[in-house]
This record gives sequence, C-alpha cells and structure tokens, in this order.
Amino acid sequence: MAVPTREPWTDTSRLRFVLLFGAVNLFADMTYEGARSIIGVYMAGLGASALVVGAVSGFGELLGYTLRLASGRWADRSRLYWPATLAGYLVQMLAVPALALVGTWPHAAVLVLAERTGRATRTPPRDVMLAEAGERMGRGWAFGLNEALDQLGALIGPIAVAAILFVWRDAHPAFGALAVPALVTLLLVFGLCVAYPNAGRAAREAVPAADRPYPAAFWWYAAAGALVAFGFADYSLIAYHDTKAAIVPHPWIPVFYALAMGAGGAGSLVMGKLFDRHGLRVLVPLTIVVAAYAPLAFSDDVALAVAGALLWGLGLGAHESVMQAAVAQMVPQTRLGSAYGLFGAIFGVAWFLGSAVLGALYDASIPACAAVATAAELLAIIPLLMAARYPASR
Repeated sequence: MAVPTREPWTDTSRLRFVLLFGAVNLFADMTYEGARSIIGVYMAGLGASALVVGAVSGFGELLGYTLRLASGRWADRSRLYWPATLAGYLVQMLAVPALALVGTWPHAAVLVLAERTGRATRTPPRDVMLAEAGERMGRGWAFGLNEALDQLGALIGPIAVAAILFVWRDAHPAFGALAVPALVTLLLVFGLCVAYPNAGRAAREAVPAADRPYPAAFWWYAAAGALVAFGFADYSLIAYHDTKAAIVPHPWIPVFYALAMGAGGAGSLVMGKLFDRHGLRVLVPLTIVVAAYAPLAFSDDVALAVAGALLWGLGLGAHESVMQAAVAQMVPQTRLGSAYGLFGAIFGVAWFLGSAVLGALYDASIPACAAVATAAELLAIIPLLMAARYPASR
C-alpha cells in the first residue's frame, strides 16, 4: 500500500500549525459565537415563538454533533482532510453574515442550521490534523492552545456584538459586521491549506479501519462525556433565566456569555498542560468544582449568576480541549476521524436530551433543574475514573 508523502514536521512547524489553526478558530469563533449570543433575541424579533427558538437552537446543536459521524468516517476512508475542512468553514462563514439579509424567522432558521452543518463537517478532519501536529509537543497542550485562542474569539465576538447593539439597538448591523472576521477566517484557513497541504496524512499502518475496534477506555470516556453534556444546560436557558429573573438588562446578556468563554479559554490552557502530565484524572477535581455551576447560574443574585456562568464556561472549555487530546490517545490513528465523529455525536445527543430535560424541569421547578444538572456532572466522575485506568493506546 502506497504511503502518501507530506512535508516533514519539525517542532517549529508543528507549533506554527497549531497556532495558525488557533488563529483560524479565533476569527471563526468571533463570527459564529457573536451570532449565537443574540440569535434567540433576533429570531424572536422576527416573529418566532419561544418554542420555535428552542427547537431551532436544539436541533441545530443536535445536527452539529450527529453529522460529525459522517464527516469523520469520510475523512478516515478518503484521507482527504482538507476538502471537508475547507467546505465546512466556507458554509459556516457564509451563513452567519447572511443573517443580516433575511427578514423572516424561517429564513433565519435555515441559516442557523447551515452554520451548524458547516461546523459539523469541518470539526473531525480538523481535529485529526491538530492531533497529528500536536503529537510530540503534547496533544493536551496543542488542543489547549487551540481552544484558548478559540475561546478568545468567543469572548471578543459577543462583546463586539453587544457594543453594536448598545449603539444601533438592531441585530442586522451586528450580523453584517461579522462578515469581517468571517472573511479573515476564510483567508487564513485557505492559506493554511496551501502551506500544509498534506497535514494529517502521516504514514499509517496498512490495517483496515474496521479491523480495529474502539478500546474500552473510549467507551468509558464517552459515557463520562455524555453525563457531562447532559448536565450542561444550553446557554440559551441560562440567558433565559437571566432575562426572566431580571438579573441584568438585555444588552448585557452577550457580555455574560463572553465572560464565560473567557473562563473557558483560560481553563483549556491549564487543563491541556495538566492532561499531558497526569492524564484524565485531572478532570475529576475540575468536574466536582464545575458541578456547582447550576445552583449558582440559576440563582437570583447577579454575583452568583456571574460565578455560575464563569464555572459553566470553565468546565465546557476544559472538557472540550482535553476531550480531543484524550480521544487521540485512546484510538488507533486509522480510526481517529471516525472516533471524533462518534464521540461528538454521543456528546451532542446527550446535550440535546439534557437541554430538553433541564428546560422542562426549569418550568416546573428551578431547584430541581439545578439539582439534576449537578447530579449528572458528579455521576460523570465514575466512568471518568474507569477510563483513566487504561494506558494510552499509542
């Protein structure tokens, strides 16, 4: 079996690739996280009901995770990581600024789903390339750096959108302004493709992917990820609570979201480095602390609500950065794209179900909603410890 050639990795080129992809994701997150911070309010202004907003957001998240199954499998079989990555970024970055041009909520809903589809398409092949580049520097650190830059963009985008809302009191100019970071994203990712055309295509053993089952550690970790995702309320529910309880004025909601993203970026850097040294066990104390996010976020006190939002962002950012590095150490390289897709699908379905359950509980009893969210986070510690017992597969 012929082995594809690629440019030789050096320590410098590996770090440069990780940092440049981090820059891509910084501007990408500025774009779509800026949009997501106000999409609920925007669709409501176009006449959508609360049910429609919740259904579109929830289904978009479900779509954005489950479609990774197909994207990851295709990437593993074709080993054409860049085409799927480029197509995903293109769809995603065109969909967001196009929201400035629509005047009805069904058109906005289509664009929201298109944005999630683009993200699903490009995530597994991108993560395979990052896993390869980060192999020698430490995958936890590589994904932590990438996630930190990613979250920096997720901080800047909502703040920029909030500033535009303070001035214009209209979401259309905000979506239009997001065309700028969207264009920068596309220029950077296409340039990175030209500079590293064979990224992800390192020499691999000539064993069919189907002949290599996922190890037990992967399934235990997937179970832990599912419980963590189930307990993480979608931020739209937290924002809904902040609005309903009159904790902060409307334009401040994106600022709260930005602070959560900033906490996630800081957490991803620290946890990525700790993961390289100590493995999955580092997530145990973090998960215990983060489990307190729900009773804080769903309180009626502004200081406690801010603390809850910060813990929510810290937990999400840390888990997402370690998640990619951990899967890369558990699964044979020939199945890594498929594994990312499968793990993402499990995580996304659990998040969707958890958001639905927590939303229903919120309407019935806010303390019950917070209690179930906390319990799910704490239960994740059991399969997490089981997964940590297994050594890395390679």
